[in-house]
Amino acid sequence: MASPKLHMEPRPLLVICGPTASGKTALAIDLCRHFDIEVVSADSRQVYRGLDIGTAKATAEERRKVPHHLIDVVDPDEDFSVADFVGLATDAVDQIHERGRLPAVVGGTGLYIKGLTEGLLAAPGGDRAVRDELLAIEREQGSGTLYRRLGDVDPQLAAKLFPGDLLRIVRALEVHALSGRRLSDYQQEHGFDERPYETLKIALTPQREILYRRINQRVEQMFNDGLLDEVRQLLDRGYAPELKSMRTIGYRESILHLQGHLSLDEAIALIQRDSRRYAKRQLTWFRRDNSIIWVDSFAESAKIQKFIEHFMHRTRSGYGQDPF
Repeated sequence: MASPKLHMEPRPLLVICGPTASGKTALAIDLCRHFDIEVVSADSRQVYRGLDIGTAKATAEERRKVPHHLIDVVDPDEDFSVADFVGLATDAVDQIHERGRLPAVVGGTGLYIKGLTEGLLAAPGGDRAVRDELLAIEREQGSGTLYRRLGDVDPQLAAKLFPGDLLRIVRALEVHALSGRRLSDYQQEHGFDERPYETLKIALTPQREILYRRINQRVEQMFNDGLLDEVRQLLDRGYAPELKSMRTIGYRESILHLQGHLSLDEAIALIQRDSRRYAKRQLTWFRRDNSIIWVDSFAESAKIQKFIEHFMHRTRSGYGQDPF
């Protein structure tokens, strides 16, 4: 896929982030009435074609109002990494700048946003064979085996991860297997010190009761909109339940229901619970970034517009003219 391009001077980039169901897409649609923006999606699930309802993709009407990029990029059985995202997103941002518009990165995948705005870690890329071997060890020797192994080879990183965070545990062990070095060492050396863009980062944080109510209502609406039919179609097309894309929240529980392991009510309740937990993890991630401005969704819409106006005024000199 495309590789990132660096510019001599940082160019402006708006980031709208926050937990699931916090209103990020709705805010972006509202902002297009005031600013000439295009959206670059930063959602690790919306890149998959066919995963529409369960990932809450922008509707066709919303995409007519404001162009969206990096949605429906790969099929569900294709690999897609943060490096892939950064390459494609960099190209999309460049093209938006060339059209004289303001790119708005919108999503809740913190690692995607961090990679795009702060640079990529120089660790070795993924290796499918190594990952498969590690996952086989976890299956054969029992849950927690890889976490204990990570504690031996990279205790600093292991202390920051949950034992059940298999994706990141496997990645850390994969890096160690391929390079003989600890992932935490790569992270410390890199420091995410590249700054290809001048960014304004805004995160939405509704009150917890409101956010959890939105999450619960969204899950119910997904089933009303036909989530189970969408999952059936994906399975009928030959996409295996074990795929990374199909193991995401909403799809794995729906598959368990279709297989007879969960009742419909149990599946809905489990998705709601796991979505709330995911939102909590997203908030934890974004709160580590001191450059983020936290707002309460549309309750502070006027304030958000002021932030953007000031940001645009401050960054115009990088173009030599007023592009917005």
